[in-house]
Amino acid sequence: MIHLCDDLIFTSKVSGVARSHGVALRSTKSADDLLTFCEQSPPNCVIIDLNVPGLDIEFATQRLIRLQPRPLLVGYGSHVDTETLKRARQAGFDVVWPRSKFVEELETSLPRWAQPPESAP
Repeated sequence: MIHLCDDLIFTSKVSGVARSHGVALRSTKSADDLLTFCEQSPPNCVIIDLNVPGLDIEFATQRLIRLQPRPLLVGYGSHVDTETLKRARQAGFDVVWPRSKFVEELETSLPRWAQPPESAP
């Protein structure tokens, strides 16, 4: 599992939840690094903060959905930035939530997202 986020405090929160469930999580602050890591070793799940500066949602999604096996794509962002959330859904993300819902559901959802793609809801 890999997480793209440029907020160190939020990254540590997600990492802490992953660690508490025994889930290996790699974090990065760069969309380019995310894509490089994923192409070298495709993860089961990619979690993306949709508001990371410089993120081209459509470009990144197209590269990620071509990976074999295709990872589950989870995106979260500002609840007031409905256009970005909509663009992620249209691009092919499996889960797109406002950040508040992501935080609320993280503890129960992250362990499911870490499962192999065929069993992850």
